[in-house]
Amino acid sequence: QLQLVESGGGLVQPGGSLRLSCAVSGFTLDYYVIGWFRQAPGKEREGVSCISKSGSSTNYADSVKGRFTISRDNAKNTVFLQMNSLKPEDTAVYYCAARRGFICSLLGRQYDDWGQGTQVTVSS
Repeated sequence: QLQLVESGGGLVQPGGSLRLSCAVSGFTLDYYVIGWFRQAPGKEREGVSCISKSGSSTNYADSVKGRFTISRDNAKNTVFLQMNSLKPEDTAVYYCAARRGFICSLLGRQYDDWGQGTQVTVSS
């Protein structure tokens, strides 16, 4: 059974950096497109980034372009989200999710399996 576990969240000051990890077990990672999503208090879920099965294609929400970078290490069954220049508005619970499609999508309804989430708080 596919399982996704996020880690790397925490409290960071504005302008700081964090690297989130999504460890996938139950099947080889290269069968899945992986997306990162976030949900802040009082706001709808937002697609942050996604990466294709081979890692050759990526996509980002406009709000994080130039600051966040997604990557994957299929040999280690892990996807990463490097977050730089963090802002208070980046505060949210971050989730990774998997789908069997071929094209990156930032629509959460297109994903089948989800992790439990990791809290990211950006504050002074």
